[in-house]
Amino acid sequence: MASTALADLPRLRRAGAIGQTLVIVVALAAVSYALVFGLGRMGERIAVQMCVFVSAVVALGLFTGNSGIVSFGHSAFMALGAYTAGILSMPAMMQRTALAQLPDALKGWELSPWVALVPAAGIGLVAAGLSGLAIARLRGASATISTLGLLIIVHSVLIGAREITRGSQTFFGVPRVTTFEIALGAAVLFILAARLYRESRWGLMLRAVRDDEAAATALGINARAVKYGAWVLSGAMAAVAGALYGFMLGAFSPTTFYFGLMFSLVAMLIIGGMATVSGAVTGVVLVTLLQDGVRQLEGGGTVAGVELPAVFGLTTVALSAAILLVIWLRPDGLIGTREVRLPGHARLIALLLPRREQAPAAPMHAAKELTISRLTKHFAGLTAVDCADFQVPPGQVTGLIGPNGAGKSTVVNLITAQFLADEGSIRFGTDELRGRAAHAIAPLGLARTFQNLRLFGTLTVYENVLVAALAAGHAGRAASALALREIAALELSDAATTTAAALPYGARKRLEIARCLASGPSLILLDEPAAGMNPDETADLGERLKRLTAERGIGLLLIDHDLEFVNRLSSSIVVMNRGKVIASGTPEAIRQDPAVIEAYIGRGRARRVDDDAKTTDYAKEGAST
Repeated sequence: MASTALADLPRLRRAGAIGQTLVIVVALAAVSYALVFGLGRMGERIAVQMCVFVSAVVALGLFTGNSGIVSFGHSAFMALGAYTAGILSMPAMMQRTALAQLPDALKGWELSPWVALVPAAGIGLVAAGLSGLAIARLRGASATISTLGLLIIVHSVLIGAREITRGSQTFFGVPRVTTFEIALGAAVLFILAARLYRESRWGLMLRAVRDDEAAATALGINARAVKYGAWVLSGAMAAVAGALYGFMLGAFSPTTFYFGLMFSLVAMLIIGGMATVSGAVTGVVLVTLLQDGVRQLEGGGTVAGVELPAVFGLTTVALSAAILLVIWLRPDGLIGTREVRLPGHARLIALLLPRREQAPAAPMHAAKELTISRLTKHFAGLTAVDCADFQVPPGQVTGLIGPNGAGKSTVVNLITAQFLADEGSIRFGTDELRGRAAHAIAPLGLARTFQNLRLFGTLTVYENVLVAALAAGHAGRAASALALREIAALELSDAATTTAAALPYGARKRLEIARCLASGPSLILLDEPAAGMNPDETADLGERLKRLTAERGIGLLLIDHDLEFVNRLSSSIVVMNRGKVIASGTPEAIRQDPAVIEAYIGRGRARRVDDDAKTTDYAKEGAST
């Protein structure tokens, strides 16, 4: 990609988002109007239900799609929204009949159904806010199971609160005001809200957490906060969708919003593709058409001359089979992990968008010295780091070497709060790092790479670097300028729109460094950056790292088993063995140190060689370690 094209990337990305949203909205409207005009009253009923479910599934997808956590609790928010809006909008005469024991505070409001959507959203906001305090702290299956618990709790409360909800009996008297136009309009608004969130800094950071929480945290992203925000917003949206569903039905019970509805919503999201808004909409349209078609056969009938028996629950069987088929053939759903798009639409729309001057890239943090004092970490009976003491001066390359299991990566994990130190001090300039949360380290000007590559695989190269700049607190245009600068600096311009998972290995290594640079650090901790590279790639990486320190004054703490690589780059070297720092000094001094030679080639062999042979064997053995 030429530099001009790279500079246009932020504008093309905005244009692409607009185009993708238009495609989704137009496709939904086309299917909806086709049903209305093609099937009359029955088609209108199907279209209304489909659009209401689009609102519900898009609300679910806002959290599940961006966080990767499947939620079974959103039908509980729908239930709360439906009952809240139903009670507040119910005619007073009907209320006295249907809810004779209703508490005085809830009697006689008789609000307009559209005004009642506001308190419905409010109750969803409160319920999601309270439940999110626990759910945002969990990951994976634990978080999913907790959302199932939320659904069961809300269902039980609705049955128990007979004076307010009529318990397990049918709750009736709700105005039936969800028309086709209103349902379609609400679906469009929900799609717009979900797309805006997905492309916002919060949506991008949550998708980074979804792909790799440890890497996102190392960039300064508060994983709990971004998950909590998405959960609360999607809960409020689901409550509004539930109110619209209630206004469509007119009568419902707690069972209406229980496992049956939950299963349908999750199935729609999985079939279409839970990672995208277009996937959510596609899943709703296909499942609605499938269920309505199969429902015609549940009562039996004749198809192509064959007499079919009545089969109760055939729609559930068909939906289950569809889920299994999609998971087998398309694990990411029919749409996949990228939004649906039309070829060339982004460039066409970009012509209509104003050109903006790119803000200058933000400066990096002030140089600081990293000081490690008596750092200790125990894992059960093993002492991984034992009273380690060393300094990393600013603006220089400091090597950290040692045999496998010496504790080098553990030290990096302690510095960045991936692990909590048992004893000792970690000072970065005047700031004490020990005791800080992991996401609070990067804002001080300290970045890191990982021993095993940790990239955000479903995000593009540009988005991987952009999210680091956003996490560092830079605004939109400044963050874009910073991302573009680092992509060009690491010669990744041609792959800027490629997903990280599709890059060759060497480019992935460079992308991880570009992502670190976008946070404007004064010190980068490089954990085996040359691992897995061929000699040419290693030499190229070494030249790039030299330029970083020379041109930008960035300090590096370099861990690698390629001793020739470390010696060539480092001004000083720290050596660890069995958790202890056994030597530190210049590369020349380290090569002659008896304790270092013994650590690498063993005590017996060290005694059998002369001084010159020691150095040679050390270099050879170290290079092959």
